[in-house]
Amino acid sequence: MSDLDVQIPTTFDPFADANADDSGAGAKEYVHIRIQQRNGRKSLTTVQGLKKEFSYNKILKDLKREFCCNGTVVQDPELGQVIQLQGDQRKNVSNFLVQAGIVKKEHIKIHGF
Repeated sequence: MSDLDVQIPTTFDPFADANADDSGAGAKEYVHIRIQQRNGRKSLTTVQGLKKEFSYNKILKDLKREFCCNGTVVQDPELGQVIQLQGDQRKNVSNFLVQAGIVKKEHIKIHGF
């Protein structure tokens, strides 16, 4: 009996590697860029889901200067801080956030139309 190796069955988790990658909070959260129709041809572009460590006012200031539009930061009780821009700026905002290194392209969801 001493020559036999006794193997104790252990639990095997096939998703252990996948869960280890997602251990950081906010690792898989998306940045949502939406368009809201106002009256007539007027519309608003909203950006939500940015990490809280970023300064929303500085990002807004750069977006306004880059795209020549007005905007504001709105505090929502459910969604947190949301950036609102005048006009349809979805593609512009997406490219800006990727080029500035704020968000990776895989973490951006563009909604609307």
